[in-house]
Amino acid sequence: MKKFWHGLVRYWKETDKILLFLCFVCSTYSVVLMCGIHNSGMATIRAVQMQIITSLLGLLAAMVISSFDYRFLSKLWKLYYPICIGLVVLTYFFGQQRVESVDDKAWLPIPFLGINFQPSELLKIAFILTFALHLEKVGDDIKNIKNLILLCLHGALPAVLIHFQGDDGTALIFLLIFLAMLFSAGIQWRYIAIAVAALLIAAPLAWVYLMSNDQKLRILALFFPDLDTNGILYQQYNAKIAIGSGGGFGEGLFTGEHVYVPEIHNDFIFSFVGQSLGFVGCMSVILLLFFMCVRLLSFSRRSNDLLGGYICIGVFATIAFQSIVNIGMNLSILPVIGVTLPFFSYGGTSVTTLYIGIGLALSVYIHNKDHLFLDD
Repeated sequence: MKKFWHGLVRYWKETDKILLFLCFVCSTYSVVLMCGIHNSGMATIRAVQMQIITSLLGLLAAMVISSFDYRFLSKLWKLYYPICIGLVVLTYFFGQQRVESVDDKAWLPIPFLGINFQPSELLKIAFILTFALHLEKVGDDIKNIKNLILLCLHGALPAVLIHFQGDDGTALIFLLIFLAMLFSAGIQWRYIAIAVAALLIAAPLAWVYLMSNDQKLRILALFFPDLDTNGILYQQYNAKIAIGSGGGFGEGLFTGEHVYVPEIHNDFIFSFVGQSLGFVGCMSVILLLFFMCVRLLSFSRRSNDLLGGYICIGVFATIAFQSIVNIGMNLSILPVIGVTLPFFSYGGTSVTTLYIGIGLALSVYIHNKDHLFLDD
């Protein structure tokens, strides 16, 4: 027992307390919000309990993961990457839908426990580790067209697999993580220009052959509201009303009288923040996530090796892009594509894997000697 406490004290001295504090505040904030949503009758007590449990388990997982050297963890990719890919493939045969989802089967049931988990969230972590390792191995040879093609195939594999689940929101986040990590590796601008041109050419083909009618309507209705004859923007319309009604300081968390927004405890929790805590509450959420992202970028800069830097960029991109897309959905700037707000939205797999990502970033911080000589 004495050895355990000694190790815990040593860990506390070496870890980054600022990032852990930001994560703890976000999770505590999310639980308070979930209690408010439950009080309004829009979430079950089980959702509140699960948010508490997964946040605590996630925090513990972050501490355990960060105690291992990230270099060691990255070398185990032959073990976890095929497993994560295999779990995603299993969703094609045994996948289950959320009640409110339209056409995605992204969840697998856990036998005897009566709960589901989302393999694509685990794949995010595996992808960040393997792609960081791939980028480090390529190094300055990223200019070589063969290496670039292999990197693109590496990035495309998980995105394509998840697209065929029907979960295009998560597929988009994968592509954005891939692009952020690739950009941080120093890819030449001419290749970026070629990629942009290719996307512009491919966009009409994707519109015709890859996107469902529901997805097309969600995009068109944002620009042409008169086309929304089926109420497809009902969720976003109510979210805007909720946010707007909050004013500067909100109507209160536990008034019990809130605008009904489908999935308000999940993808649309930001609208509940807006109505309950107003502009001040919305800005507090944005600033917490912003400072978390800044901290992750500082870890990347401090890393002694490329591998650690790329890992931190991957975790940063996950939190940053999910936050931007989710808030954009809530404000009707972007279509609804099922992307959660990091640390705030309800979701066991999402919260836990975000903490695992934080654990990897903390591992980079702890296992790079020079951070001990830098002032926070």
